[in-house]
Amino acid sequence: MNVEISRTMDVLNTADATKTDVVSNVVDKFVTTIRLLEGERWWGGTVIDGIYEPFGKQVFTRDLSEWTQKLREVPEASNQSSPLLISTCGRYVWCKEPFKFTFADRTLSIEHSSSLTFTKVGDKLSDAYKYACNKYFPPSGRSIPADLIDKPQYNTWIEMPYAPTQNKVENYARQILELGMPSGIIMIDDKWSPDYGDWTFDISRFPKPRKMIDSLHEQGFRVMLWLVPFISPDSENFRYLEKENLLLRSVNGETAIRRWWNGLSAVLDLSHPKAISWLEEKLDALRQIGVDGFKFDGGDFYECHNDDISYESMTSAEFCERWAKFGLRYSYNEFRACWKMGGQPLAQRLRDKPQSWGVEGLQSLIPEIIAQGLIGHAFTCPDMIGGGEIESMQNANSIDQDFFIRYAQIAALCPMMQFSTLPHRVLDKEHMKALICAIRTREAHLPTIQKFALNAANTGEPIVRPMSYHYDHCEDIIDQFLLGDRIIVAPALHKYQKQRSVYIPDGSWESDDKIIFDGPTTIIVDTPLDRIPIFTKKM
Repeated sequence: MNVEISRTMDVLNTADATKTDVVSNVVDKFVTTIRLLEGERWWGGTVIDGIYEPFGKQVFTRDLSEWTQKLREVPEASNQSSPLLISTCGRYVWCKEPFKFTFADRTLSIEHSSSLTFTKVGDKLSDAYKYACNKYFPPSGRSIPADLIDKPQYNTWIEMPYAPTQNKVENYARQILELGMPSGIIMIDDKWSPDYGDWTFDISRFPKPRKMIDSLHEQGFRVMLWLVPFISPDSENFRYLEKENLLLRSVNGETAIRRWWNGLSAVLDLSHPKAISWLEEKLDALRQIGVDGFKFDGGDFYECHNDDISYESMTSAEFCERWAKFGLRYSYNEFRACWKMGGQPLAQRLRDKPQSWGVEGLQSLIPEIIAQGLIGHAFTCPDMIGGGEIESMQNANSIDQDFFIRYAQIAALCPMMQFSTLPHRVLDKEHMKALICAIRTREAHLPTIQKFALNAANTGEPIVRPMSYHYDHCEDIIDQFLLGDRIIVAPALHKYQKQRSVYIPDGSWESDDKIIFDGPTTIIVDTPLDRIPIFTKKM
């Protein structure tokens, strides 16, 4: 088992990799080449690659330092990322900075420009994960608020995109309760404020925000607000922040105006202590009127240039990391994009999903939730049920009701469950009944989810785990998952699917319909619309 470390032009050395090998900090690009072991597979890097994980069988390349928006890629396409790779043979790779990695010809090649650590710490995936976690992103000892797990989240995005109002939000909450669904967290999404960076309620839309928030609290809801680190040009706050040099500047010294998915804006200098204090003051004023927390969007800022002027130098990855560090001030938080920050009490959502049964939609959920956990983000949410990609969800007549239910069934056994589309608007009685069944299934398993959320806070271990985290020879099973260490969840993932295969590992397992199966074996189970196949390991 060897590792070869070379400059991009000159070979430096070949070192035995049975111990830790650290490449000294360098200015040049280095290439480290690792020979894969027999049957070895790898996870890590970025969550959007979950559908391709584990790596090792096919040619695959990802550049974690490439923070540029590609042609025809949705601007908010990124998710959580980390400079970590872990293997089923107990080996891991870690670097402080982004790197490029390639799997090909039974080797892993890594291009990097700063210290890289590669070592073997055990024989299993869990050995590699736990060692890397404790060394590089140790658990904080704190979980996210219990409400974010115990109760459903309701985001206004699909029902009122770019146009939330006090009346619409109040009606949204009323309809949730009238449906017999539990109260939970209401997230008021984009355009509740007059301008980006003017983080006060737009009084033309929300004439009495405190009254609205008080009413929502009385009904059992918490309230979170969406925001981004961008400032609308020529707004009052823009003029103030520009005068105080609290905005990102271009190389010519002028305030940088950069493109993001909602147009052109200035960018708050997240490296400047005064900019952080300014934003904290704005959000604390919202907390004073009862706002419980914030949805921190837009951290995946593609347009940090190498020659930009900021209080402290910042890459796009560092900008994203600073956004998450700021969010730690607020226990009720949500992030879609993150660099590093594993082990922290941050609620991490998957990127906006389309209404698709394929690998961009439903079939990506389990692999990507697993990928989140294996880079240190245990408190995960598989986006909004039915999909949060606005274009595919606005026409109620085109909603695939089976898709909505199968999506809900996956979310029901994940750490967090989030709605946006009001179910009764798109579901008939049969499908509404199946949805309520999924919610009841979640309620029955909440003690287990809560138990492993506490465990995640204290140990850093994922709540949702791949089968190979605990069982050998399960590397290719990515259509079912473990909730903790004793519950297998195997939801239906295909349109019109009436049955599916489930792998049962060693031990005796009891199904949700009270049948005992002894593993290892592969079984076929029925998947009627209202069933989530669940198997609990007997003591």
